[in-house]
Amino acid sequence: MIPDTLVSAEALAAMLSQRPVLVVDCRFDLADPANAERDYIDGHLPGAVYAHLDRDLSDLTVPGAGRHPLPQDLAFAASLARWGWQPGIDVIACDNAAGVLAASRLWWLLRLAGHPQVSVLDGGIAAWRKAGLAFDTGAVTRESSTVSISFDRDRVVGFEEIGRRRNDGSVVLIDARAAPRFRGDVEPLDPVAGHVPGAVNRPFSMNLDGDGLFKTPEQLRAELKRVIGDHDARDVVHMCGSGVTACHNLLAMEHAGLGGSRVFAPSWSGWVSDRSRPVETGSPGDS
Repeated sequence: MIPDTLVSAEALAAMLSQRPVLVVDCRFDLADPANAERDYIDGHLPGAVYAHLDRDLSDLTVPGAGRHPLPQDLAFAASLARWGWQPGIDVIACDNAAGVLAASRLWWLLRLAGHPQVSVLDGGIAAWRKAGLAFDTGAVTRESSTVSISFDRDRVVGFEEIGRRRNDGSVVLIDARAAPRFRGDVEPLDPVAGHVPGAVNRPFSMNLDGDGLFKTPEQLRAELKRVIGDHDARDVVHMCGSGVTACHNLLAMEHAGLGGSRVFAPSWSGWVSDRSRPVETGSPGDS
């Protein structure tokens, strides 16, 4: 069985030569949602199918739930069926941002659906290219399957819980956005700048080393423990702008052996969809 967090490019290449593996290319460009799919056609890992963040990993019709609401169970099952997924198959998610964008989102969704055999390609497509491994071109079509899944909604945090627990010390709410967005200095995507009062900031970029690979489990554990203190990992909730890069911090915690944290799926964009909710700017401790 594959690791439940990360796999290296070299290990994935060996797997592909030995047994069936479902590789899902999750590249996405927020500025141009069609661009990454064109890049996929031009070159992708052998046999990889394509997952579009907006179409396959989100349901953009849900109001008030942020920019990337969770897909419905049936819709996600339909995407899995189109990719030829079936129980027992190993799934590897990859993107062009070291798992920062939709690869970690797909990893999380599959775990919510009860499929533990999923990993993210460490270093993303850049690591595959750096290793000198082969690329294919054109869209990949796999034989479709019949899929039925049900998301474990207990592992998804909503507005009520965040509103109730954010200031009572019972939860650590970690925001994965870059520090200037967390502080409210800038806000390029959402109508309100700042953060949820009581949240702390750990930008997802801190999970990676200088080569774009995840830091070691030991490094991540030490750094994350400084953020969560004496709290159990099950009392940690991740958020970001729209519930995508939050999954990168969740992946980092799992890779560090700190299992059980959850995601506030609507994240900042969902929080500010109701202007009556409180907003904080600056860093914690600023006077």
